Amino acid sequence: MSRTIGIIGDTHEPYCKDGYLEFCLETFNTFSVDEVIHIGDEVDNAALSYHEKQTGMAGADTEMEQAMSAMKKWYKAFPEVKVCVGNHSALPFRKATTAGIPARMMKSYEDMWEAPKGWQWALDYSIDNVLYTHVIPSGIGGALKHAMKVRQSVVGGHCHAFSGVNYSASYRDIIFGMNVGCGVDNEHMAFAYGKQFPNKPVLSCGIVADNGKTGLVVPMDLGNKIIVK
Repeated sequence: MSRTIGIIGDTHEPYCKDGYLEFCLETFNTFSVDEVIHIGDEVDNAALSYHEKQTGMAGADTEMEQAMSAMKKWYKAFPEVKVCVGNHSALPFRKATTAGIPARMMKSYEDMWEAPKGWQWALDYSIDNVLYTHVIPSGIGGALKHAMKVRQSVVGGHCHAFSGVNYSASYRDIIFGMNVGCGVDNEHMAFAYGKQFPNKPVLSCGIVADNGKTGLVVPMDLGNKIIVK
């Protein structure tokens, strides 16, 4: 029996684009997905960032409350999800390491975000010989570069500005690399660091069908694209 997997792009809650959740839900229903994977950076944790922070951004407590409220909407829409740990996901643990706090003193991701039993976090997942992982080489074809190194199909997140699928064939197999895109609200000040970047976030989600043989990226219809000045 053929299995189809739906992939949610980086959401960076509570700074996800309005309508992205509904877009993913509609797309996954259209393709009758059997399993859902979140490619990582489900939350932003901007207040914990090692980078300079925008004035006016919420503090850690407020941001976490907002992110928790947003995550509960995802829990309701998708009761069972495998989440890849992203670099933003891991910020609480990275900060703990900086402060010298032992990992056993920290909550798990599941407890931290009060996730239902159907949600789980791991660095990556391998399903039907497709590797799902957050951090891949940046840029166009970043996922394919990683796929060619590990010699299996790869679905990756992290890179907001490029979305798509590329295939590579050898005499013995054919594999693909998918940059799944993201679901961020580019107009939010949390993403002000990219204001001068010519390449803007591509809002999309992914589909892997035919037991890992076929990869497809579906872009979200935003109407006329408006570049934030």
